[in-house]
Amino acid sequence: QVQLVESGGGWVQPGGSLRLSCAASGTIFSINDMGWYRQAPGKQRELVAGFISGGTTNYADSVKGRFTISKDITKNTVYLQMNSLKPEDTAVYYCNLQAWGRNYWGQGTQVTVSS
Repeated sequence: QVQLVESGGGWVQPGGSLRLSCAASGTIFSINDMGWYRQAPGKQRELVAGFISGGTTNYADSVKGRFTISKDITKNTVYLQMNSLKPEDTAVYYCNLQAWGRNYWGQGTQVTVSS
């Protein structure tokens, strides 16, 4: 059993910042298999940021230089620092875990960027 709980979403003006958190609990797994996705209205869910084997990070081109994924192993938590937010970043953001041949998802947290 694995549970992923996102938090930190909300409303922010363009140019603002938010930090999302994903707290994981349950069966032991590798926190390095976690990442962030988002789904905007009318669009498919897309990868925003994730960890790759060896500690390398991967980002969508649209967020490079603005978003940073990080982790706190002691807290079993993955973060997504989002800076210089744009209206097009508006979406539901989901925490993801790939383990045991399947994907696990959090409930999602809404991020709205508007003036």
